[in-house]
Amino acid sequence: MYGTVRAVAQRGNLSPSAVSQQLATLERETGTALIERTGRRVRLTAAAVLLAGRSREILALMDATEAELRGLADEPAGTVTLAAFQSAVHALASPAVELLAERHPGVTVVLLELEPHESMPALRRGDADVIITTTDFVGQSLDPAIDLMPIGSDEVVLVLPAGHPLAGHDAVPLSACAGHRWTFDVAGSYMSELATRLCRESGFEPEVICRFNNYMLALRHVEDGGSIALLPRLAVDPRYRVTTRPLTPPVTRRITAAVRRPAGPRPEITAVLTALRAARP
Repeated sequence: MYGTVRAVAQRGNLSPSAVSQQLATLERETGTALIERTGRRVRLTAAAVLLAGRSREILALMDATEAELRGLADEPAGTVTLAAFQSAVHALASPAVELLAERHPGVTVVLLELEPHESMPALRRGDADVIITTTDFVGQSLDPAIDLMPIGSDEVVLVLPAGHPLAGHDAVPLSACAGHRWTFDVAGSYMSELATRLCRESGFEPEVICRFNNYMLALRHVEDGGSIALLPRLAVDPRYRVTTRPLTPPVTRRITAAVRRPAGPRPEITAVLTALRAARP
């Protein structure tokens, strides 16, 4: 797929020598050649294609076996990779991790920040075990191999500089914001796509002057009077002197935990999901 060992190494944040050593080890263990060279490039052999196709099944079986072994004990244990979008890290994921540490100290959580357009592919690839995401995927179908657990909802609000004329309204129709300058999330992200769609449905093309993948930067720019923004309420840090107003009609997003459907019991996954339920605001 990547054509060179160096490209594979860069994709996996490894050194080329480490990738070569792992390939050599795997070839010894399987007793077959896995790559063949064509000039400076390499390609997978038929045996490697077969092995790659079975890898997810093999890893799932290994996970299930490890879980069954851990299940022989009363206490869940193991490492769980939890991915959450930015505004959910402090509001949901961190409290759940703290709660889990008290209830099940044998469970270690590796916490990643991934936005919804990144976390679902990561879950499918096996790069994350549990994700906190939103099921409001416009034009996308949900994978039947993924199990969902509703956590709650989060209102999308208009964020204004203190003293802004629109702050005098109890709720603001988005059409009233035409002609203003905007701060958006980075292009292609869930919030950028949502904000763009909402503005266009309200009859105008937003004038986007800033794009940040950090809500703190967005809030600071609004606080300084440089722009306005649409943000999830969970993302609005009270330390910033900004004013929020609900939209009319209101806009909310559904917050959901998602996991791959397991081949067997995963007590540590169940413990994380239970902690997320208990930690939700």
